[in-house]
Amino acid sequence: MEATVAKTGTEGKTWGGGNRPLNASYGKMMMWFFIVSDALTFSGFIASYGFSRFKFIDAWPIADEVFTHVPFLHGVPAPMYYVAFMTLVLIFSSVTMVLAVDAGHKMQKNKVIWYMFFTIIGGAVFVGSQAWEWATFIKGDYGAVETKGGKILQFLDTNGERVAIAEFAEFLPATRENHLEKNGIWYDAEPETRTNYSYEEVKAGFLANDNLLIRTQYLDENGEHIVLSREASIAKLENDGRLVVEGANLKHNEYGHPLFADFFFFITGFHGFHVFSGVIINIIIFFNVIIGTYERRGSYEMVEKVGLYWHFVDLVWVFVFTFFYLV
Repeated sequence: MEATVAKTGTEGKTWGGGNRPLNASYGKMMMWFFIVSDALTFSGFIASYGFSRFKFIDAWPIADEVFTHVPFLHGVPAPMYYVAFMTLVLIFSSVTMVLAVDAGHKMQKNKVIWYMFFTIIGGAVFVGSQAWEWATFIKGDYGAVETKGGKILQFLDTNGERVAIAEFAEFLPATRENHLEKNGIWYDAEPETRTNYSYEEVKAGFLANDNLLIRTQYLDENGEHIVLSREASIAKLENDGRLVVEGANLKHNEYGHPLFADFFFFITGFHGFHVFSGVIINIIIFFNVIIGTYERRGSYEMVEKVGLYWHFVDLVWVFVFTFFYLV
């Protein structure tokens, strides 16, 4: 039986695309290869996050209780509002990038300049907002106590409202000896993280305020945090408390399970690095457009290539926003 061979281009050849497959330039194809490989990397990160969250579902922090801050509105509960604003800014910058690419196809230099400018501003606002969010996340708002088993104990009043340790911790004067180099063994015994209040100060303040309760990091069958009675709270704090935690880092996390902070820093940091890199590249392309580099070449393909990258980081953030913040 005679085999049937699909023929395209030149008669008798199975491939007639030459060195431009899909009629795309080398640079554009390489950008697509990079996007596909990077997409697989982000997919692995998000899948790892999903696996860890499922494994520790009964102790995973609730995003609405963590990301509640808005710049210049300290103390105003606004869960997820600022993260939603950041998302809208990045989506808007992706729209202006589409318009810049379209203007480049039409060889409209001035429109490319303006749309690229708006894209850069949107990216810079997003990166700055993410830096502020990191600083707020690291600093913390309420503080908590970590148990000997590494679990988090948070504090509530009898109305169920969170209470910051700064509001009830008692100052206990104590003399502190300076640790010298010759006493290096003492340095090893230092607390892992210096906090504004010691565990003893928090415990003394908690015992002196009868309207305070402890909330564990674990959730009940309804997805709500387990709140201990006053007696159980005192017993838990006295027998199992170890150190004070303020904010979050790669080891301790006042919001709940430490893996939550680890994934937050790694996933949002990796994406933020992509956005920052995109802003720098966009600035370079922007000035090239101004001096007429692509006008002289007769093609704005470079704008289109950087546009592919920008749409990619925008799309990745949509997935990060959905699975990390919303779900």
